[in-house]
Amino acid sequence: MSEVRTERVGSALLITIDRPEARNAVNAAVATKLAAALDELEATPELRVGVLTGAGGSFSAGMDLKAALKGESPVVGDRGLGGLTEAELTKPLIAAVEGFALGGGFEMALGCDLIVAAEDARFGLPEVKRGLIAAAGGVVRLPQRIPHHLAMEILLTGEPIDGRRAGTLGIANRVVPNGEAAAIALQLAEQIALNAPLALAAVKKVVRSADPWAAQRTESAKLMTTADVREGMTAFAERRAPRWTGR
Repeated sequence: MSEVRTERVGSALLITIDRPEARNAVNAAVATKLAAALDELEATPELRVGVLTGAGGSFSAGMDLKAALKGESPVVGDRGLGGLTEAELTKPLIAAVEGFALGGGFEMALGCDLIVAAEDARFGLPEVKRGLIAAAGGVVRLPQRIPHHLAMEILLTGEPIDGRRAGTLGIANRVVPNGEAAAIALQLAEQIALNAPLALAAVKKVVRSADPWAAQRTESAKLMTTADVREGMTAFAERRAPRWTGR
């Protein structure tokens, strides 16, 4: 069984968790292969953006509790759940969410840079119903993304919200008809991929920095020395599309 599939679509890497019989729950095999897929994205210059989705109409039901009871870990080293939730990726990653994104599934989506959600997708952090907390980033990231009291409602009740509500709250960048999340996410990926790869990486680094003002000054100064900055300015002056080299 190929628990995680990858497909190159233009400048994007489409990563699909492929355990539909388990609603794409994350066991050790999924975690290891998802981490490898993210490594492929990072290591391949031709790939500019990743899109993460799930097979069979669901994104992911989170940690595979049955596998966990057998001693399997869904965590990869210091990279977190699925090798994603604590990973420091330099390239943009978009979650394309259909169906269930529960527990760790929601946390993996929150670990992405953008979220495209189907209207009837289900986002939830039900860990408190099992005596746990959303410890793969849910209790940290959700209150950073939406108003405090709304985040606390999701975290303390454990009840899910649908894709429409996720869009209203600002969790999802796009809310689309069911079945179209991956296609729209790939469109977004191609739009992002038109931009300078070093600049995209710098944006991500500044945003996640503990001292963003200092990081902004450092990254901006670095970019000014690159060939891509000169190419961007030259392309603008010559009224043509830039040809990025990542240098």
